Amino acid sequence: MWERIRVILRKEIIQMLRNPRMRFMLFLPPVLQLVVFGYAVTLDVDHARMAWMDMDQTPESRALLSRFEGSGRFDVVAMPRSEAEVQRILDRSEAHAVVRVLPGFARDLARKRSTQVQVLVDGTNSNTASLVSSYAASVITGFSSDESSNPANIGLVVSSSKAVMGSALVSPRARVWFNPDLRSRNYFVPGVAANILMMVTLMLTGQAIIREKEIGTMEQLMVTPLRPLELMLGKTLPFAVVGIVDMLIITSAALVIFRVPFRGNFLVLLLCAVLFLMTSLGAGLFLSTISQTQQQANMMSFFFTTPAFMLSGFTFPIRNMPVVVQYLTYLNPLRYFMEIVRGVFLKGVGIETLWPKMLFLAVYGAAILGLSALRFRKTLD
Repeated sequence: MWERIRVILRKEIIQMLRNPRMRFMLFLPPVLQLVVFGYAVTLDVDHARMAWMDMDQTPESRALLSRFEGSGRFDVVAMPRSEAEVQRILDRSEAHAVVRVLPGFARDLARKRSTQVQVLVDGTNSNTASLVSSYAASVITGFSSDESSNPANIGLVVSSSKAVMGSALVSPRARVWFNPDLRSRNYFVPGVAANILMMVTLMLTGQAIIREKEIGTMEQLMVTPLRPLELMLGKTLPFAVVGIVDMLIITSAALVIFRVPFRGNFLVLLLCAVLFLMTSLGAGLFLSTISQTQQQANMMSFFFTTPAFMLSGFTFPIRNMPVVVQYLTYLNPLRYFMEIVRGVFLKGVGIETLWPKMLFLAVYGAAILGLSALRFRKTLD
């Protein structure tokens, strides 16, 4: 049995590396996704463009401007002097936000009265708007706290258009765990490994049997002593090796090139990848049994991977989805593997924490592989 599997494995590997289109699918998608999500796709706002409108023109208002400039998060790109200029700046997206100091700012500070600083944020991109608004509120809060600590300004409250922030007896101190710099790259790059593992193995396995039928070599396999199970293993194991190699490449690039922290156990990650491979290889083999041409297999792979990608939590948090859709995500094996990869990379968790997700992957993998094996027949039909 193992000798026959070894022969079919050797044949599949030679055929896989000899086919130019197959080599393209093996190596180009991992490189493209890694480059796109590592460099191009980012939710970070390191330097927000800000317009400053000072309607008070006092040392106090200039002190607040210095606080914005010294925060390292804002770049002043314009200083409008009228409402029309403010409107033009926001309409043309020349700035993420316009900070406007209203008249009487210094006078209210001197009289120990609350005063307001208006922050107009471009909400076209909701994520950027939320971050910029939070950054501005943080700067204003810091300025308010410093002014309130001044004995001459006890009771000072400085407010923005979002909320009122004043001095309090309890001062919040936030500490971010696992990703202290809040780099979106640390969030996206580990997920690329999960996506690549699913996409490559699913598409390649989906074409495994169909290619034999189209090029007319299935008849040759039928007259060999290969059993259906041996042929199925010989068709899927090479692509499992390809998936593991792609994952190793992406993991190495994440550590060396993108400096993504890796706090977990690599053997745990590898074990979970094998469990996930059972699902993706089984799904690909199932698609090959119900498709008649490689084009059909490619289209069905696309319709399988797109919903799995959207409902995996890779880009969009699952908790923000409608409740019905959140329940649907439990049927998506990619969701569990995505959580495992990020947990191993960023949190350093082990089997004692990940075992429920690993159990789900094992159950899904066994079920899909079993269904594919039942449908697999060494026939032309």
